[in-house]
Amino acid sequence: MTKVLILGAHGQIAQLVRQQLLANTDAQLVLFLRNANRLTVQDADREQVIDGDAGNQADLEKAMTGVSVVYANLAGRNIEAQAKAVVAAMKATNVKRLIWISTLGIYDEVPGAYGKWNHQMLDDGYLPTYAAAAKVIATSELDYTIIRPAWLDDKDEIDYEITHRHDIFKGTEVSRKSVAAEVVRLIQSPNEAIGDSLGLNKPNTDGDKPAWY
Repeated sequence: MTKVLILGAHGQIAQLVRQQLLANTDAQLVLFLRNANRLTVQDADREQVIDGDAGNQADLEKAMTGVSVVYANLAGRNIEAQAKAVVAAMKATNVKRLIWISTLGIYDEVPGAYGKWNHQMLDDGYLPTYAAAAKVIATSELDYTIIRPAWLDDKDEIDYEITHRHDIFKGTEVSRKSVAAEVVRLIQSPNEAIGDSLGLNKPNTDGDKPAWY
């Protein structure tokens, strides 16, 4: 039976992943976050909540007991340090499979006016730190998949397409529910997209910026 560690379990995408895993799989879930009282266990037979710091290797190692997949939904200016701690903890506990949420633009793969707009919006410490974190993951020798979503919305839809590491990014937006669906798909197909970095976007949303801006 798959046991999934969700890092940053209070995040919006992470909570959608949690709901989809509970509804559609028999996976056991370890929900890891700061201030764990923010979450309530929904299925006591399948869920465990752990209070911890994703930048603290010892906290992470304790949470990784028996885990087969780590899904990291982390954020913050210390994202590179968190990436290093996650990699070190996984190596110390012999956990190999990692699904890591990043952001579009970390490889300068977003073309044209949208790429310029994305830089303007994200260059203030965000893109460089997320790019550095992704480099830590890509050189980790783990069985990783990096996911780079387009700008996120809360539409109740699963509608997305995928580009790969060396492809030009497509589209401007994607729903959080779509990103969650791809995470769940990868958890259920653990040998897919290993060593790849997947761009996610809703088809036919090309433009200079997301529609709501």
